[in-house]
Amino acid sequence: MEPEPGPGPGRWGPAACVLTGASRGFGRSLARLLAPRLGEGSLLVLLARSAAPLAELAAEVRAGGSGLRVECLAADLGCEQGLRRAAAALREVLPAAPPGRLLLVNNAGNNAPPPPPGPPALRPAGAAGLGPRRPSLGPAAAEPRLDPCFGCQERTEPSSLGDVSKSFLDLTDPDEINSYFAFNVTSALCLTSTALQAFGKRPGSSRTVVNISSLCAVKPFKNWALYCSGKASRDMMFQVLALEEPDVRVLNYAPGPLDTDMQLLARTKTGDPAMRQYFQSLQESGQLIDCTASAQKLVTLLEEDTFCSGAHVDFYDI
Repeated sequence: MEPEPGPGPGRWGPAACVLTGASRGFGRSLARLLAPRLGEGSLLVLLARSAAPLAELAAEVRAGGSGLRVECLAADLGCEQGLRRAAAALREVLPAAPPGRLLLVNNAGNNAPPPPPGPPALRPAGAAGLGPRRPSLGPAAAEPRLDPCFGCQERTEPSSLGDVSKSFLDLTDPDEINSYFAFNVTSALCLTSTALQAFGKRPGSSRTVVNISSLCAVKPFKNWALYCSGKASRDMMFQVLALEEPDVRVLNYAPGPLDTDMQLLARTKTGDPAMRQYFQSLQESGQLIDCTASAQKLVTLLEEDTFCSGAHVDFYDI
């Protein structure tokens, strides 16, 4: 995804960009980096559960004067009603979006933990060619268009991580498990297929789909059965997309152990004492990754556009 000629240095041409999980953390940082790169007349769709943070982010983007149309879609993707409303909104806005490019970033449910304690063989580090070792919108711009999904059951545990105090043998409640996968797997599949269909195949256009993945997609973590299986499912799901749709560029990007609220949950609630202590020591030693730094690496990957479609690329591989 190389920058096209535009009114500013490094700007892409007109594009449609959809970003889920945009209200905080990695998603919010990524939105701030993408907005000034999108060309005049581009559409930026920001989707998350909470309307207020989305409105704040949209106002910040508009204040940048980058000539974008911003749509905020506040919906709970963990319930059927919220997912259907979000999909309907994409079907409404994407057909009329700029025809040159579609970028869809599936970030909802993202949290990338650090590697678990263990021998170095768990994660090769310092290999040759790899990165560091692991340790303005106009007045017509749209305001937030969807309210949070009333009628959806409130979740007491953050569905993107699951209840990490539980071991595998503790996971006996079908409702808990189904709710987790509805938010973290079903919604990503439905929104991606909906977005690709709504944008369609257009002559001369490009379509790129990014799944925000995790080391947990390829490595097991104690007490993280739901999160690991969800991330692994998403990685394979998007690999299938890459095979079925060779004209769609697909990337599974693992952003590294981010300094987020969910990492705080990992180091305070993980049931396994050794894992919990390791998460704590990683934070105390300052080894967590700033969200903006990781988001910048993703933007660089997209601009260079040399990754193999469907590949799993880690922050530390760049």
